[in-house]
Amino acid sequence: MSTDAAEIRNALVRLRRTTGLPVAFGGLVEAGRPQMRISELSGTSTVALRALAVVSGSGLGGKAVALARPCAVTDYSSSRQISHEYDAPVATEGLRSIVAVPVVVRRRVRGVLYGALRTVQPLGDRVLSAAMEAARDVEQALVVREEAQELVAAAGPAGVDPVSREQVREAHAALRALAPRITDPELRAELLDACGLLTPRQAERAALAPRELDVLACVAAGATNAAAAERLGLRPETVKGYLRSAMRRLGAHTRGEAVAAARRAGLLP
Repeated sequence: MSTDAAEIRNALVRLRRTTGLPVAFGGLVEAGRPQMRISELSGTSTVALRALAVVSGSGLGGKAVALARPCAVTDYSSSRQISHEYDAPVATEGLRSIVAVPVVVRRRVRGVLYGALRTVQPLGDRVLSAAMEAARDVEQALVVREEAQELVAAAGPAGVDPVSREQVREAHAALRALAPRITDPELRAELLDACGLLTPRQAERAALAPRELDVLACVAAGATNAAAAERLGLRPETVKGYLRSAMRRLGAHTRGEAVAAARRAGLLP
């Protein structure tokens, strides 16, 4: 399962838990094609929907893709608001009331989350809000992952020339600053792993607390204490405290010595 597909699956579990809907399913828009494919099922009793390709504009999910906004029907089979290319698999699963919410990243629909009932019953505002919140969680995860990939790519290979080294250091500091804002522990760990790709691989590493390393990364990229505090969402006094602690752990007497010691230990690029 791809990382993006895993985000869809986790969102479906949350959607069912927060709404009480018995069925949820979804998938990603296929790259370079005007369709999304249903790959993740939660609470289904058949495999009728698995791997179903939904063309943009067709059916409920296709309508959500085309309009880039949530769409819902109270009775799928008789609704006049949608086309009916997918009636057979929907009927096989026994679904009636369905909501489809697009996952939109940088103005492009990347996937769709569905929630459904097996009875004809209006899906109220609470269900729609929960479905939209689940989609927003996926959007945030995809945005953060893409930004991390872009930062790593933009940094280029370390050690080639001074400009490249500074790009690496700036990317490293940006990634370290971004990680604490991520609430999903798996996504945060993935981001820090990407950050680690920018540092030398050494067997012996000095022990620094995560926030001490965050502050040093900002300092290494040329940030003042005030700028580091703004980037990390901390108070300037807190930044000073972390910096003093890092200097003590590294046996350094100045900011520059601390950065140099951290680089020798393989903690910074």
